[in-house]
Amino acid sequence: MASITLFVGSVYGNAENLATQIQSHINAQGHHASIAEPPTMDSLKAAEHVLFVSSTTGQGDIPDGLFPLFLQMQAQLPMLTNKQVGVVALGDSSYGDTYCGAGRQIDALVKELKAKLPQPRLDVDAGEYFEPWEPVEPWLKSWLAAL
Repeated sequence: MASITLFVGSVYGNAENLATQIQSHINAQGHHASIAEPPTMDSLKAAEHVLFVSSTTGQGDIPDGLFPLFLQMQAQLPMLTNKQVGVVALGDSSYGDTYCGAGRQIDALVKELKAKLPQPRLDVDAGEYFEPWEPVEPWLKSWLAAL
């Protein structure tokens, strides 16, 4: 079974709540999931598989709790060639160009770092889904099956 570390960027707690649901689901499937608190470069390097769950703040920015790790990844460029990575981006499409901006930035960076992405990034629109679990559950099942 797979070991998955979740890295969460949340502003108002929605991404944290979703990450907890994801963690419970993964563990119920017989895998092991943990949430990196705080998200650090050491926990990223130690992770077998990685799942980013992030909301977007400001003008498409990465939330404060995840931003230091993102900057370290940009600066240190740790190659992720041996890691399966997933990105779940939360946003609101009414914000136009900044919709899911944090998730798009994370997705671009992990691709640059040569991570394996068994599933394309999932963008969850708060304007369409009050509860993000609805679109996340089928995506997560496919992502887990591909590990």
